Amino acid sequence: MTAQNQLRLLPWSGPEGKPCYLSTDDRNGSMSRLADNIEAVQLGTAAELLERACEALDDQDTAPEDVRRLAKELTGALRDVLRVAISRGYLLAVSQAQGE
Repeated sequence: MTAQNQLRLLPWSGPEGKPCYLSTDDRNGSMSRLADNIEAVQLGTAAELLERACEALDDQDTAPEDVRRLAKELTGALRDVLRVAISRGYLLAVSQAQGE
């Protein structure tokens, strides 16, 4: 069980979009590493989308349907990044409370 019976918010959703959590003391366990790797991919994807969005918004010839598609992709990436931020912010707070 994690410190103080706390759970880690995982970077994916379960059935019906419900959040998934991990309960473990092992930050280097296979599920923790999998979650870390997925978070890294999600953050990388968000960075790439941000770059594409900046280019698209600077280009006055960008078609409205392209902007709409990009906005939908950005919305998904923002959702992922927010989940990572919540999870990481929580992990940071737990680590600081434990004096790590």
